[in-house]
Amino acid sequence: MAQAPNCFKPLAIACPASTAPQNVICVTAGISALPVSIMPVQPMPESSLLSPLVDIVGPRNALTDPADMAPYLREWRDLYQGETPLVLRPGTREEVSAILAHADRTGLKIVPQGGNTGLVGGQIPNDSAREIVLSLGRLNRIREVDAQGYTMTVEAGCTLQAIHDAADEVERLFPLTLGSQGSCQIGGNIATNAGGTAVLAYGNTRDLVLGLEVVLPDGRVVEGLRGLRKDNTGYDLKQLFIGSEGTLGVITAAVLKLYPRPRAQDVAFVGLASPGDALELFTRARARAGAMLTGFELMPRVGLEFSVRHLTGARDPLQAPSPWYVLMELSSGTEGEDGENPTRTLMETILGEAYEAGLVEDAALAESVAQAAAFWHLRHGMSEVQREEGGSIKHDVSVPVASVPAFLSEAIAAVEKMVPDCRPVPFGHMGDGNIHFNVSQPVGADKAAFLARWDEMNELVHGIVLKFGGSISAEHGIGRLKRDLLGEVKSPVEMDLMRRIKAAFDPNNTLNPGRVL
Repeated sequence: MAQAPNCFKPLAIACPASTAPQNVICVTAGISALPVSIMPVQPMPESSLLSPLVDIVGPRNALTDPADMAPYLREWRDLYQGETPLVLRPGTREEVSAILAHADRTGLKIVPQGGNTGLVGGQIPNDSAREIVLSLGRLNRIREVDAQGYTMTVEAGCTLQAIHDAADEVERLFPLTLGSQGSCQIGGNIATNAGGTAVLAYGNTRDLVLGLEVVLPDGRVVEGLRGLRKDNTGYDLKQLFIGSEGTLGVITAAVLKLYPRPRAQDVAFVGLASPGDALELFTRARARAGAMLTGFELMPRVGLEFSVRHLTGARDPLQAPSPWYVLMELSSGTEGEDGENPTRTLMETILGEAYEAGLVEDAALAESVAQAAAFWHLRHGMSEVQREEGGSIKHDVSVPVASVPAFLSEAIAAVEKMVPDCRPVPFGHMGDGNIHFNVSQPVGADKAAFLARWDEMNELVHGIVLKFGGSISAEHGIGRLKRDLLGEVKSPVEMDLMRRIKAAFDPNNTLNPGRVL
């Protein structure tokens, strides 16, 4: 697409003090009153509406070639593939602001996208070719690292791995840990309230964010990059954007919490007979280690076999197979006296007592950083390798921690009855009750026929989840995949409040229409 005439310039007009909300800067003019209803999706955008967007970011960052746009139009599991007339790659928050102001004023629809690692389709445009992808990857500066204040200010396009590396350089830790951290971006992590393997000790992404800079659908900017640990001044607006999946605003920067980097850390790979034994081991480990217990992941034998079969360099850590496994991690911010490793001593005590109690069949303790990473590689790769085994029906659910064994027993029996010879692969964060209850197709079965039962199996598994007082989306979000299920698990009052919030922030339905709600 040729560069358009310079017919649109981002404006920087301050709102009158009497009308501008506190901590909000108006960067565009002509903002109308908020209508009550959500506007329907408009027909295919005309080139005259798209040309000003090209002018904002420049032709090099306005992609129109199908080959260039392809990576932005499908998610890695191939569940969603869309079409778009344009992929925009802004490099500043001012460009994001100008894009949204133009889109909101002209009826264009914008789909924000980070590293495109989401699992519920919220970051992929639909197949109407009417939604414009807004990729935040060029907003990738680490603006400030405050080691003394234990904070870091980063832009939305920074990869999670880059943030880990920057924290490590000043002997600090940013604890959010995901299998996709080499490619996922912090803006998307925040927008989806990502979970990961460190929630047990540090909480979800929501617990790791101190401040946000957000561009609203009409182009105004919420200036909230404050690193305060205490700020009790009215509604905590940032929490509305965290987990909103790009439906209320576009996150362009954040102030993150940092923690002391562990001085001692030990990882054990443990074989057990049942999830009930895993729960008892967790209870004992939590009582013994307290905050030093930083990881406790549950895996079935079949999941380990998938990882060993398909992950490069992977091998079974134990000599004899067990029906279930736990990956347990202990971390300490201090080193022991006289060279003693406090986490190793505690890990050996916990496992020794559990072995004597008949809870542990076998265990391997990592003897090096590389071996600990190899243990974690088996766990982090468990979702990825399932596609090598054919169709996989996914469930990202949570139940109270004490209910995990009973839930697994009932859900496994139910899906095996529904689809004989299917292979349940439930794994995940035992320590916080979040289980990825995935089900792989029977060996040799027709993949399409198996996946055609997705909704039927979802209904079965989610019914059991709700019976135990759980959630149908523990950490992946709602997006498009679970949008139609939301009304079945939320009360009418909750749904009404969510719709009112969406209408207040985005009355023209400019951002991520059809996602979440």
